[in-house]
Amino acid sequence: MKSITQDNRQMESLNQKMCLFFERYGIGKLLRSANASKLKGFPVMQIFLLAVSTAFFHNSFYMQMRLHPGRFPFAKDVFYRFMNSCRINWRRFTMLLSSRIIRETIEPLTSKNRQNVFIIDDSLFSRNRSKKVELLARVFDHAHQEFVYGFRMLTLGWSDGNTFLPVSHCLLSTENAKNRMVEASSAIDPRTNGGRQRKLAQQKCTDVAWKLLEEAIKEGIPAKHVLFDTWFCSPSALVRIKKDLQLDAVAMTKKSSKMHYRYQGKKQSVMDIYKQCRKRRGRAKYLLSVEAEAVRGDESVPVRLVYVRNRNKRSQYLVLVSTDMSLSEEEIIQMYGKRWGIEVFFKACKSYLRLSRDCRSISYDAMTAHVAVVFTRYAMLAVEQRESVDERSLGELFYLANEEMPDLPYYEALCRIMTQFADLVQQHCLLDESVVQEMLDIFMEQLPSIWTEGLRECA
Repeated sequence: MKSITQDNRQMESLNQKMCLFFERYGIGKLLRSANASKLKGFPVMQIFLLAVSTAFFHNSFYMQMRLHPGRFPFAKDVFYRFMNSCRINWRRFTMLLSSRIIRETIEPLTSKNRQNVFIIDDSLFSRNRSKKVELLARVFDHAHQEFVYGFRMLTLGWSDGNTFLPVSHCLLSTENAKNRMVEASSAIDPRTNGGRQRKLAQQKCTDVAWKLLEEAIKEGIPAKHVLFDTWFCSPSALVRIKKDLQLDAVAMTKKSSKMHYRYQGKKQSVMDIYKQCRKRRGRAKYLLSVEAEAVRGDESVPVRLVYVRNRNKRSQYLVLVSTDMSLSEEEIIQMYGKRWGIEVFFKACKSYLRLSRDCRSISYDAMTAHVAVVFTRYAMLAVEQRESVDERSLGELFYLANEEMPDLPYYEALCRIMTQFADLVQQHCLLDESVVQEMLDIFMEQLPSIWTEGLRECA
């Protein structure tokens, strides 16, 4: 038995919205700037539009080709060659797209007094059932506290506190050759964008993070602070951000006996500093605030350590650190709260935008392209949410644009069946049209209200 297929009206509406988004931000020019162009054959824009729209349909590109072979003007090899291309600089594309959205859409809607920030974090890109994926590594999954096969998707994002936009990324393998299950393909020229991306994926995580930040600063993306979690925070990293990148950092520092800040002329851990100082009493927003120094060799920068109570365990505390001494304790806590935007971003990409489900390629280039496509999907929904007057979440926006099997086509099919049945009754039973209509009205009154409304809309 075949299911009732959906008509093309919703697909055409979705394509119109996506085409308007592509035209508004000049996606074609951005693709050419990232070296994504063709001398002959099908336009790159047409292929990229299909790649972005796949998440809003029920099926993957492969299943769409199987179920609707006449829908696409090109064969599947055209699509796969585009995704596997090592010439395209996908990091540059996502950065140019985010920069244009910020400049043309976000900044006109934002007060000049609002603090814009960069956010750095990583998330698991799992390929746990794979064995031949290029640069596949054994990485630790912090959520399940176990080692799995896959990559660490290091992401640099931008936020003004309201809208989060992904700026750049890198699928990190590992610098330790023992933990790499598969090495990089020797057929890829190391001078190409794909070759440089493979080399970057095998570097230390902190070095890659510097690279992404330097590219964003060079592009002119407006931000004065960098937010990150404990995995990246160290006194040397704080000094490097302040001295080398001319940015201020707001982060959560580790409570470790091996990490020291200079306080009262002596290097001490944050736990030792906490024991020496008098805490604030009552239901204060923070427990303690002290001024110290982050030291890297002969260099040092002043920092403010803010101790806040752990909401999950009231008996424990967390430590925030800021290199911007002009910020008050409340402002430091509020600014660090903007880091939650990247966690929402990771959740949306995995739950709605098919980050880990759509790509089954073993090519590192295809996986990098797939991540850039997912970032474009998120950017489109973020713009829609920012310009909307309501408070819909990104998940709700996704489902509104999703080509899931709605109830309306089923109502249309049932309405057609009932209309045909009424015509047959009139022909063979010699009943008047008004009598048949009266019988149909009585029948519809006995149906549930949601069915009645759907059928009346189709009539």
